[in-house]
Amino acid sequence: MNPMATKAKQWIDEKKDPRSAYWQAGLEAVMDLFAPHLEKGKLTPVRPLEEQDLPVFKAALEKVDLSPGLLAAFLPPVVADAIIPPDSAEELVRVEEGKPSYKIIILRPGKENRIVCVEISEHAHRPGMEIFQSGALLGTFDYPTHDVCISELTKAIRAHIWEKDKWQRKDYLAYTLNWFEKTEYLDKADVSVDENFSFFHRPTLIKTNRVDALFLMIYEVLHHRFQEDADTLCKGLTEAGKTADDKKMRDSAIHSVAETSILALLNLVKKFHLIDFTKFTPGENKAFDHEFSRAVRKITSDLDEILTAYRYKKPNPADG
Repeated sequence: MNPMATKAKQWIDEKKDPRSAYWQAGLEAVMDLFAPHLEKGKLTPVRPLEEQDLPVFKAALEKVDLSPGLLAAFLPPVVADAIIPPDSAEELVRVEEGKPSYKIIILRPGKENRIVCVEISEHAHRPGMEIFQSGALLGTFDYPTHDVCISELTKAIRAHIWEKDKWQRKDYLAYTLNWFEKTEYLDKADVSVDENFSFFHRPTLIKTNRVDALFLMIYEVLHHRFQEDADTLCKGLTEAGKTADDKKMRDSAIHSVAETSILALLNLVKKFHLIDFTKFTPGENKAFDHEFSRAVRKITSDLDEILTAYRYKKPNPADG
């Protein structure tokens, strides 16, 4: 017996409705399949998106506000159309056969997994979501239209699947960085965020002030970005003629990349009025200048390490 059927049978033996038991087990199997490609706290497409999928994904991304430990998968029609409830659970079918489905599956791992399946397709005759735990259907939310369903995602997700445990510093960091990266990607100021859990909005969450919080956020975003895309970064510097063999040229290049990258994110903060810089006190202005210089040094150091590592791992064509 496969793991999905085993889990469903256990729940049925515990007197759970077979329809909800099998559907939750199936949804968990889907998440097991895609989990290696998901990042906690982020809504992630499980397949490369077609052009027609992007507006749906972006609308969902704006409203799907996730606590840091949740796994969330965005399923475009090429995948979602094949993920259907058991034949006996017609009440869980939200899209007519032949119409494109767009699903979001969110998993809160734990001793008893909680899982939410949301149908957000504009072709759904009944857009909405189901919430499952331990093989039981805990609740169903139906919305009159696709637009209403999207607009209600933030409230429903926070109420029914957010983690309830006390957050640690790393959780506040992850949550805030995920929000800011979404703001940058969507190029919108009103991306859903609970300011009570964002250290950018409430620096006291991590025992800091708003200037330090600003530069911590910017540094962490760039640090992770450059680490994740080190090859592209290094190739770009090399192709521009800024090779690792000329230390002066290399130092100038990476300093320029660091400064330009920090300024780009600061301009984003200014563009969306995330901070009113005109209301800084003289002390905060002084701290701003100090933290800007320090951030440039830190990012420059990161880039130097990345470029050095790239130089030594890059294969030499002369070696055959």
